[in-house]
Order: sequence, then structure tokens, then C-alpha cells
Amino acid sequence: MDGIGVSVSIEVYRDAWGVPHLRAADQDELAFAQGRVTARDRAWQLEVERHRAQGTTAAFLGAAELGWDTFARRSRLADTARRCFERLEREDPRTAAWVRAYVDGVNDGLAEGAGRAPEFAETGLAPGRWEPWTPLAVWLTTHILFAGFPTKLWREEVARRLGEEWTELFATDGPGTSGSNGWVVAGGRTASGAALVAGDPHRFIEAPGVYQQIRLACPAYDVVGIAVPGIPGLAHFGHTGPVAWAITNAMSDYQDLYRERLRRLPDGGVEAYGPEGWRPATTHTETIEVAGGEPVVVEVIETDRGPVIIGVDDEPGDATSERAASEGAAEDGASRDRASAWEGVALRYPPRVTGRLGFEVLPALLHARTVADVDTALDGWVEPVNVVLAADTEGGLLHRVAGEVPVRHRANSLRIVPAWDPAHAWEDAPAPLPRAEVHGHAVMANARGLAAPLGIEFAPPHRADRIDALLGASADWTPESITAVHRDTDNRSAARLLAAVARVGAPADTGLSPAAFAVRDRLLAWDRRMDAESTDAGLYAAVRGAVVRRFAAHEAFAALREPAPYPEVFRPWLALGPRVAYALETLLVAGPVPAADVDRIVAEALDAVAAGEPPAAWGVTHRLAPWQALPDPDDARWPGLGGDHDCVFSTSSVPGWTDRSARASAARYVWDLADRERSGWIVPFGASGVPGDPHHRDQLPLWLRGELAPVTTDWQNLTKEQG
Repeated sequence: MDGIGVSVSIEVYRDAWGVPHLRAADQDELAFAQGRVTARDRAWQLEVERHRAQGTTAAFLGAAELGWDTFARRSRLADTARRCFERLEREDPRTAAWVRAYVDGVNDGLAEGAGRAPEFAETGLAPGRWEPWTPLAVWLTTHILFAGFPTKLWREEVARRLGEEWTELFATDGPGTSGSNGWVVAGGRTASGAALVAGDPHRFIEAPGVYQQIRLACPAYDVVGIAVPGIPGLAHFGHTGPVAWAITNAMSDYQDLYRERLRRLPDGGVEAYGPEGWRPATTHTETIEVAGGEPVVVEVIETDRGPVIIGVDDEPGDATSERAASEGAAEDGASRDRASAWEGVALRYPPRVTGRLGFEVLPALLHARTVADVDTALDGWVEPVNVVLAADTEGGLLHRVAGEVPVRHRANSLRIVPAWDPAHAWEDAPAPLPRAEVHGHAVMANARGLAAPLGIEFAPPHRADRIDALLGASADWTPESITAVHRDTDNRSAARLLAAVARVGAPADTGLSPAAFAVRDRLLAWDRRMDAESTDAGLYAAVRGAVVRRFAAHEAFAALREPAPYPEVFRPWLALGPRVAYALETLLVAGPVPAADVDRIVAEALDAVAAGEPPAAWGVTHRLAPWQALPDPDDARWPGLGGDHDCVFSTSSVPGWTDRSARASAARYVWDLADRERSGWIVPFGASGVPGDPHHRDQLPLWLRGELAPVTTDWQNLTKEQG
């Protein structure tokens, strides 16, 4: 505790699920306690995240991590975090001290936590030291791909290879996007007369989980919520007693890609061609250590737009390239007396531009007592851009967008734009943030709605519409009944494929086999529920997969099958198969595949499925596939799941390629404003990140069933830790 210079009064309690409930004499000491208990419970996870933020994971995980480490270095994640912390220290030293206290706690608990975590010995990794800016770097790392800027690379390829008119053909909530459900029910429509706030964030499932249940109590506040390990406070989901809040991804576009013209100077420096002509770019080299391999030296270049993340290594060396580059430069009025020139792509994102990340919001949320307090606090939020719902015990309700979205040319949101064109510069002031009144209930599920002016691609409306319909069916909601909304497996996105199946006529008309026609009739009688035990859901998934594969193989998409010339880290956004899978609804009715071919593809898929082994129940193939820094040698033990990508019970796979689910609810919660002890929460695994700990995966059975663990707030019903 020397780092924050306060006396020790920390008490750690645990509930029946091992969730930490922390008490301390003041908020800095409480932040220290949060950091320490997180390090003790999640040391391996914290150190993996710290190394990811620094671009040093290959040093202990091997060459497979080089792609990420290179991107982290070139996008300047750690340096941006340092800048943001330096600005925080200047403008809000109180919050900076609070973040330092958290970091002191992490450093205090890391050695003990590492001693409990076998992964350290397995990889030979020794626990390191967190810096005051490390939580900001972890936050940036967690969200740098959150807004999906690589989708602009995909649109660039679609326009170039398929045609400009198809640029937005594949627009959908795709495989690389994080989404969420969230809803608030006003007190007039609940049994208690007080509001309920509920939902679940959809992210790539990681083990240990990306969220941490925790309680933070000191004389100034007493808050339960769901934290991000490595980040102080409760940024996304919290209940202070008088007020509760939750967020979803607003699907806003706030990161831009600029096509840069670069050239090497005789002294080894680099210039970039912008609106004012050739200007110096900053450049240096960094060395990435690789376990079991030779170190890799990468050059880091940053222009006036931002860090160059693509094309740094594409500097030409042959005479033809140099001549072409010189001719291109001459067209812009630049001299030819320089050496070679080449193109790269720079990333521009708000924290890098402004040095602000919004961490001053975190302690303000803990102090909130009303929705007005939450609203005022979130005015300082930056990244990621979220839709927020909140309710308080006075009847206040809040529905707004929070974050920073630059104002610029619409083309910036669609494609890579030329760095030298001044039309693509950002305006000084960010975009105004929409808000709305809540009448009875409000839903946020990444669909086009409140945040529509701020983005391009949104989720289909299925989850939002289904939740809205369910909420509208009652005016007597309780925490228990609202939890059932989480479990809904109705798959509204199946409608268009089922309509195409219905168009397939009798065997005499289409040549369809009797077995295929039986598959058709069975699908048309299906209740559209993606329950794990449903063989009809398994049949639908098999037909859908066969349709997706045939669409992706159609000659209309031949030009898109060649891999895009971008770094591997962006591959999830650039593969044709997943793009077809998630845009299937659109492709069935609009796109380059002729309608007659659509019907043929569906008929062929029915025939193919009918000719094979009968598909198993959906949960047999639709199994959990979490990401782990060290892959699990017993992968087969992960359980089967219900739900699907567009169900409220959202569990995403890549139809046509795998039924395994890598993205799902990373947490679920219900906040009751009438009685906080009637609230509930759940994470996919457990409170502990330590294999063998009783609370390592004890919540998994409840999570699989869509149930919640109780929130316990009576200290007498908790167990105090000794020592």
C-alpha cells in the first residue's frame, strides 16, 4: 500500500459463488483492493492482457502471436495509453491517483496470483509490473477492433473486385463485431413499481471470462456490477442501489483509414503526402521477442493522420516501382529527386488524436445516485461508443448514446480515403449524441435506431424486435420473469431462408428427391426455435450451412475468393465465407446471384442434406469454443449450446464452416431498482481464473441454461476472507 500512502482497512468477503465483495475506508484504498483481488483471482489473464497491450505476447506464446504484436506496436496502443494518462494527470489528478491505487493493488497481488496459476510455469512467464497507464492500454487493446474498422478494408475489396454498386451489400452485424442486448422496463410496467434494467454483452468468449462480478463498498458508495479485469471501477454495468446502468455497442463509426503516400528520405526518414504536400512522418524501429524463434524488428511509422498499420513493409525496391511512384508524386506537384515511394494505410482513432480516453467517468459512475448523475458523468466518455440505459429509484430513466464520434465526410465511414484530400479531415468538434425518451420500456440491441446517424452497419432488427415484443406482452414484470427474456431462442432471421425453401415445389416440378421434399416439409413445420435439444434446429442449421457454402462458391463471388492483401490480424473481417453467412438474408433477395440460381442453390442444399446422415440435435454440433491464450488440450469437453446469432439467446457460429460458437453472452444481468438483492448476474465460467479453484467454472451450468446467480448484498450472508 506504500504507493498510495493510506492506512489499510480492506475487508474481502466472498459470496457462495466466490464473487469478491470489497470494503475499505476510502475510494483509493478500495481501488487498491479491487486491483489486488483481481490480480489474485486473474493473474494469468491480467498478464496476458498487459502483454497484448504492449505487443509482447510472442515472447512467451510464440510466433503465432506475431501478427497481433506487430499491430499493437504499429497502432501505438501503449504509447496512446501513456499520452491519455499524462493528460488525465494534468486535468484530473484525483482520478489519476485512483487509477494508480488500482495499479498498486495489481502489483501487490500479482506474485500471489501467479503462484496459483499454472500457466506461468507452463510458459516460463514471470509476472511483470503494471504501470499507471497499463489499465488504459488494456482498455484500448480490448476495444481497438471493437468498432470494426477492418470492415472498411472489406468494402474496399468488394468495390475493387465486385463493383462500386455492391460496396454495402454485405452490411450486417458480422463475425468481427461485438454486440449486446439491453433493455429497461419502467416502474409502471413492473410488479414492484420500480424499474428493471437487464441485458447481456455479446463478445468473443474467453476463458477466463472478459467480465468479472464484483462489489465495491466504501463510505462514499456501495456498488455491485460487472467489471473488466484490469480496469478499475465498473464501466459498463453497475447498480449503486439508487441507480443502475447498462450499455450496448452503439455500432458507431469513429475510426478512419487513410491511404498514405510514403517515401523514404536519404537519411532513412519517411515523409507522407497530405493536404499540405510532403510532410515528415515519425519513424522508429521496435524489436519483438519470439519464444523459440529469432527476434523480429518492425518499423513503426506515424503520419499526421495516425499510425500506419498496413503497408509499412511494402516499400518498393525495384526500378519499375520507383519510377511509377515518382510519376505519381509528380502528378501531385511533388519533386522527383527523392528515393522510392509507396502506399500504406494509417489508422486515425479519437484517443490517439485527443489524448482522452474517458477514464474520469469511471469514479463518477460509482458515486452516481440518479440517472442525472449517470448522464452527466457519461458526457466525458470517449471509447467505445455505447448506447446507455439507466433507471433510478425516483422514477428517472435514461436512454442515450455516449462516446466520441468525429464529424467528417461520409466516405470516411465507408472506405479507405486519400490522406492528401482535405475533404476527409476531421472537424474540431465531435458529433452531437442522440438521446430518447423512454415510454414504458426501451430496447437496445445494436439495431439501426437511436445511434443510426453515427454509423453505417448495424445488426439486423431481429433481437431488438423480439425483445420489444416480449416486453410489450406484460405490465407485471419481475426480476424472475425478466430473466426468461434472456433465454428466448426464437430465430427470426430464418424467415427468408424458409421462404426460399417454401418456393421449392413438389418433386415432380423440381426434380427434388422425396427425401429432400420431406426435409422441406419438416423445415416449414419447424417452430424456429434454436433449442440445443432440437433436431429440427439441427436440420435447419445443416440446410443453412449447405446454402451458405453454395452461395460462397457461386461464380458471382469468384473475385472475392482470393485472399485480401492485408495483415492476418484482419482476416476475420475479410474472409468471404463468414461474410456470406452473416449477410445471407440480404443475399437471398438482393445481390449479384440471380433469383433462379438462388432457388437452384436452395434445392441443391435440400438434396445434399437429405442424402447425408440425419443431422443431430443443434447442441451436438453447436458447442462452445472459447478463446484461450493456451489452447485447451481437451477441447471436446466444451458443452453444447442453444440459441443462434440473431436470437436473444445469442450464440454465434459461422454457418457453412463451423457450428462451434466463439461469440455469445459474456455476462448476463438483471438490476432490480426495488430491491438490489433480487437482482441477478452470471458469467460463462466463474469468479476465479485459476484452474482447479472451486469457482473456476461453477457458473457454467447456470449460464448454459440462461439462469442467473443471485446478487447478495447482506454482509452477514457473505464469508470474510482471512489474511
